[in-house]
Formats: sequence, structure tokens, C-alpha cells
Amino acid sequence: MKKKMQTHLFWILLIYLAVGWIYPVIGFWAILCMLAPIIMASYKGRYWCGNYCPRGSFYDHILAEVSPKRQIPAIFHSTIFRLVMVILIFFVFGFQMYHAWNDFSAMGAVFIRIILMTTLVGVGLGLLYHQRSWCSFCPMGTLASWLSKKPKPMPLLVESSCVGCKLCTTVCPSQLSPYTARTMTEGFTHSDCLKCSRCIEKCPKKAIHFNQAK
Repeated sequence: MKKKMQTHLFWILLIYLAVGWIYPVIGFWAILCMLAPIIMASYKGRYWCGNYCPRGSFYDHILAEVSPKRQIPAIFHSTIFRLVMVILIFFVFGFQMYHAWNDFSAMGAVFIRIILMTTLVGVGLGLLYHQRSWCSFCPMGTLASWLSKKPKPMPLLVESSCVGCKLCTTVCPSQLSPYTARTMTEGFTHSDCLKCSRCIEKCPKKAIHFNQAK
């Protein structure tokens, strides 16, 4: 049921942008998608990004059809680059919001423009590299990654039956490598794991599963 829902969540993004362009006040609904990954981060990591994010759904089920799926540039994962992007996006957002203050329609339009602008950047990067390139430094996803509690929530346990076929890396939207944790008792705990379960579903040995106890 969850997987079926995730394949259609992109409609929320498209409807939001289309209607919001005409009635900007609905832009405030973006607050939900901005806060949700942060709130969920402490107990599920970036679960929101991999399962409930409408833009993530758009990248996975629409953009993925035309993306060359190349390696995401390493700089997109760097702490400095991600910090710069967080500061830049919030500065642009804050500057525009300051000038739109007390005008609810104009304030809503700020959300619409930010979502549209960043989505288009994500589309461009997806056409050049990988459909989830934007997600590697998305400001809200980055904050969710940094705010994940320690030990990392919902680690992926990799059983000894893993043969290192690397199929988990092939299907991972973040291009991570869960198989590398087959000798680690704490499991795969990378803070940018989107908890999308694709590696679990793809594993031919059924050697990967979530440790829900943590």
C-alpha cells in the first residue's frame, strides 16, 4: 500500500505548483513538507525523503525514466557544499519573505517560487546525472540527515548470507552501498539512507532488513 501510494505522490507536487501559481496563498502548505522530514529524522532518519516526499516521488517515477543515472558528483555529498546550499536557500527564502511580509498572497508565492526553482534545478541535475542528485544536498534532507539521532535510526542489517553482488547499490537512489556492512554488527547506518527498502526488495539472498528495534 505504501509503495503504491509513493508512486502517485508526485501528483501532489504538480497540482501544488499549478494551483499555487494561480492562487499563491496555498503555498503555505509547503511548510508541512519542510517540517515533516525534520520531525521524522530523530526516529526514522530520512524516511520521509524516501517514502512520502512528493518531489522524491516525481524524481523516482517520472524523471527516472529519462535520467542517464550517472554517478552523482562527489561534491554534492560534501559537508561544505551542503552547508552552503542550506545557507543560500534559507537566505533567498528569508530575503523574499521579508519583502512579502504581511501580504499572505505574496508570502505564499515565495513558497511556490522556491519549490518551483529547486524542482527545476533537480530536474536539470537529473537529466545530467542521476534523478536523485538534488536529494543529495536538498536543504531539508540535509538537515534531516544531520539531525538523525545516534545511534542512527532504523539501521539496515546485512546478514552473512550477503554475497556482495552490489545489486543494492545499483537500485539505491542515493547510490549508497549497504552490502559493505555485512561484517558490521551495528548494520548499515549511513545518515543519507532514504529507508526506501529498494535494496531489501532487490537482494537475491534476502540478506538485508531493517532493525526496527533501534
